[in-house]
Amino acid sequence: MMKNYNNGLCTKKGEMKQEFYHVIHKLPPGDSPYVRAKYAQLVEKDPEAAVVLFWKAINAGDRVDSALKDMAVVLKQQDRSEEAIEAIKSFRDRCSKQAQESLDNVLIDLYKKCGKLEEQIELLKQKLRMIYQGEAFNGKPTKTARSHGRKFQVTIKQETSRILGNLGWAYMQQTNYAAAEIVYHKAQQIDPDANKACNLCLCLLKQARYSEARSVLEDVLQGKVYGSEDPKSKSRAEELLKELEQFGYTSASPQLNLEDAFIEGLDQLMNEWTPFRSRRLPIFEEISPCRDQLAC
Repeated sequence: MMKNYNNGLCTKKGEMKQEFYHVIHKLPPGDSPYVRAKYAQLVEKDPEAAVVLFWKAINAGDRVDSALKDMAVVLKQQDRSEEAIEAIKSFRDRCSKQAQESLDNVLIDLYKKCGKLEEQIELLKQKLRMIYQGEAFNGKPTKTARSHGRKFQVTIKQETSRILGNLGWAYMQQTNYAAAEIVYHKAQQIDPDANKACNLCLCLLKQARYSEARSVLEDVLQGKVYGSEDPKSKSRAEELLKELEQFGYTSASPQLNLEDAFIEGLDQLMNEWTPFRSRRLPIFEEISPCRDQLAC
């Protein structure tokens, strides 16, 4: 009896030790291909072995949502972003509907890493359409996001402003400052912050509209927008102010191109803000005549 009891106790201790080990290393329980892939990634620090095992997990149908996303992240860390993009495009149809938004976010980061601005812009526009048509967040007003291991709630308006901010930055990389300016204006109307204010200031500065740029920058310098007290934001605002002081205060009218028709439609959207609309929104009706010219 004692021997059996001791064996049972040892087994139980072993199970507890294994469970504690998984918690410490943030590993899922079990011994499936996906679990072995995470072990290779997080414990052995062997990204190449992890990629091979993630492939096995995907082919075996083992936690495909997580396996594909995690593999793409590992490939990106190895400067194999092109492979990661192709992997997501090829296998995302095996993932659940709930995983698609997360995969889009990974894909946007990969496009950014590869300098694929057109693809990045198109996907950001697609995410905006999903929000406007009530298809984002799986039909809920908020979603749970993660950052540095912490969970927090994100609202539709916060997400819209974040995506617009990313879209504005992509336009800036194309030196399309007029389009970037309009996008940042809309983002600031929805959920203002110091970082986007500085980017908006830079857009105006690049268009030689110094008085307007200074006006935007003063909101940051006077602490009127969220994040103004952040040391990085303050430092950047001070640098922009020094740059502005080198110029006069003239103004010029922005010149929009066909691409900006997509952005111009945001004016009407802002006037009729309703996060969950089942019908097609005016912004997309306005750009329909330009469908052949615009990649929207």
